[in-house]
Amino acid sequence: MQIFIKLLLAHLIGDFMLQPSKWVIHKEANKARSKYLYFHVLVHFALYMLVLWNINDWKIAVVITISHLFIDMGKLYAASFFKNQSVPFFLDQVLHILVLYICCFYDNLYGHTITLFDNLDWGLVLAVVFVTFPSAIIMAKLLEGMSDQISTDHKSLPNAGKYIGIIERLFVLIFIIMGRWDAIGFLITAKSVFRFNDLKESNSRKLTEYILIGTLVSFGLAIMAGILYTSFN
Repeated sequence: MQIFIKLLLAHLIGDFMLQPSKWVIHKEANKARSKYLYFHVLVHFALYMLVLWNINDWKIAVVITISHLFIDMGKLYAASFFKNQSVPFFLDQVLHILVLYICCFYDNLYGHTITLFDNLDWGLVLAVVFVTFPSAIIMAKLLEGMSDQISTDHKSLPNAGKYIGIIERLFVLIFIIMGRWDAIGFLITAKSVFRFNDLKESNSRKLTEYILIGTLVSFGLAIMAGILYTSFN
C-alpha cells in the first residue's frame, strides 16, 4: 500500500502541479504530434523513479509511464465525442489510478482486491450514497407540491441547488461521524448568511418558507443517516 500511495502522489504532482496550461492546450490542439505530450510522460517517469527510489523498480515505472502515454493519447482523441468534457477527464484519471493499482499489487491482484472490498465500511458507503442523489430525489418528491408555487424568474446555475444540498449533507454526515455537532450549527449559519440577500431581494414569504423547509429536510436526512450509521458502529 505504501508503494501505491507514493505512486499516486507522483501521479498527482505530475498531472496537476507540473503540467502547465500551455502544455495542455498544445496537446489538445496537436494530440500525438505534440512534443509536450512526451515531455509530460517523461516528467511522470522521473517522478515515479523518484518516489520508488530503487533502480530495480524501473520496470514498474516504465510500464506505468507507457500506459500513461496511451491513456492520455486516447483521451485527446476521444474528447471530441463527449459533450461534457469532464467525462473524459475523470475517465482518464480513473484509468491512471487503476493502472497504478494493478502495477502495485500484480503479484496478488485478485486476493488483494477481495480483501480490500471485505474491509470496506459498507455502512459508511451506504450513508454516503444515501445523502447524495437518493436524498436529492426524496427531497424533490417531498417538496414537489411547494416548488410549483415558487416563482422561478431568478437566475440560477443549472442544478446548483441539488449539488449544494448534496455537498452540505456530506458535510453534515462527516461532522456527525467526527462527533462535531457544533460544526453543523456553523454550517446552517453560513448557509443562512449566503441566502439572506436572495431572500431580502425577492421579498417573498413563500420562497423564504420553501428554502427553510428544504434546508431543514436536507439537514434532517443527513442527520438521520449519520445517527443510524454511528448507532450501528
